[in-house]
Amino acid sequence: MSVTHPPAAPEINLVESSDLRISLAAGWRDFRRAPLLGLVFAAVYVLGGWLITWAMTTKGQVWWTLPASAGFPILGPFIACGFYEISRRLEKGEPLVASEIFGVIFRQKDRQIPAMAAVIVVYFLFWNFLAHMIFALFLGNATMTNVSSSLAVFLSPQGLAMLAFGTAVGAAFATLLFCLTVVSLPMLLDREVDFVTAMLTSFALVRENPRVMLSWGALIAVCLFLGMLPAFLGLFVVLPLFGHASWHLYRRAIT
Repeated sequence: MSVTHPPAAPEINLVESSDLRISLAAGWRDFRRAPLLGLVFAAVYVLGGWLITWAMTTKGQVWWTLPASAGFPILGPFIACGFYEISRRLEKGEPLVASEIFGVIFRQKDRQIPAMAAVIVVYFLFWNFLAHMIFALFLGNATMTNVSSSLAVFLSPQGLAMLAFGTAVGAAFATLLFCLTVVSLPMLLDREVDFVTAMLTSFALVRENPRVMLSWGALIAVCLFLGMLPAFLGLFVVLPLFGHASWHLYRRAIT
């Protein structure tokens, strides 16, 4: 009678700044080797950004575009698996067959990615609710203007206080989400582990390597912000670069 052994627990490695540089270089190399696929996956986010912007501007609520556009890049774990699968295949020397790569993404519906996606979506929805609460607390009694034509309300003392407090709270939420997902998504593609184990491992990695990993998170945040400025077009480069680099950083950080 055969005995089935549980998979070995993930082991966390020491991560240094050189690992970030090596991962970025490997990510850029992967993007150059499979640019068309990278652009296709990135296009989902770019089109989503355009759609969100259109929806907000047509309703005269332009100020909601910033938190919405900052949130949508983290809502696509299935698309992120596309970048990971490309890098995994390049690492293993396997052919980059588009139908097979999309097949791998589709098969994630039967694994742990949907549970992880649900956690991220609920997290994002809660942040949107909290953002509404912060706006109401600071500006609920203020004389409102149409922010699609005037942003003066945000230059008032209440508006500036709201922006400062909201930014601090948002940064805390983003940091926690980064800690829980930085390597959990590629791990779920690569290994047969449950999403709770993946998130705990990801959090432990940041806890054991706080300076380097938080620097990585800050770099991603800055590059995503800059990539969204020119009508989201910069995401065509930023997303494939960091999508592939995240796979290589995972491979260096977790054994």
